[in-house]
Amino acid sequence: MPTAVASHILVSTEEQALELKQQIADGAAFADLAKEHSSCPSGKEGGSLGQFNQGAMVPEFDAVIFSDLPLGEVSDPIKTQFGYHLIEVQQRMM
Repeated sequence: MPTAVASHILVSTEEQALELKQQIADGAAFADLAKEHSSCPSGKEGGSLGQFNQGAMVPEFDAVIFSDLPLGEVSDPIKTQFGYHLIEVQQRMM
């Protein structure tokens, strides 16, 4: 079964997600922004979700994790039932 290692930042609005993505593009550290802004408990760990299997996350999230998003690149905002996520995949094991 495919597995991945990823981090995310969870916020309530698409606008906030886009602002954070721009800050990352301008050189801000993903982990620092996750600690400061993410509403997910993983924010305390810089957004790290650790290693998990495909199917462990909600479908919209899983689709991005196991897509062709380049490793280390931050996704566009992804809407789920929890809010808007920015996702960064560090590793995929297919």
